[in-house]
Amino acid sequence: MKLKLLATVAVAAITLPAMAADVTYRKDVAPMIKKYCAECHAEAAGSPSMAEFKLDEERYAKKEKVGPRSDTYEHLLQLVNGNSTGAFMRRLDDGTSPYSGGKPGNMYKYLCEKENTNNNADCAANLKILKEWVGEGGWNLNRMAARGDVPGLTKEQMDKLKLKY
Repeated sequence: MKLKLLATVAVAAITLPAMAADVTYRKDVAPMIKKYCAECHAEAAGSPSMAEFKLDEERYAKKEKVGPRSDTYEHLLQLVNGNSTGAFMRRLDDGTSPYSGGKPGNMYKYLCEKENTNNNADCAANLKILKEWVGEGGWNLNRMAARGDVPGLTKEQMDKLKLKY
């Protein structure tokens, strides 16, 4: 009996810190999105849902500081693993992912304070958090269907997405 109790305590001691360190949308991602992205990607900024954006992409492309909404978990999921799979990763990638051609995504530079002289380290630290939220091996630039030299998303890649709320 004592051995069983000791084993249970040991397992809890090992798994609880790991669980506490899990990156979640509520704790880690939402505050980052609010701080760095809400100016252009929130309902208050007049941003449309991804579906609305795609219906009238030409009109929205002409507007400055208006992109698809990412200010809720549900809207963000559309950019990660919904109809617009990979859009989130393509825009925020630092240029080190396969198929990036070594070029950072057009939104990577917004992952940190504009005035900060240490932007690269801060952007990289925030990207690391986002990659942890997406999940080991889940960060990829693929779309649902192949496009050019980039293959479509595979089931194995989808299965790696964590996206904890």
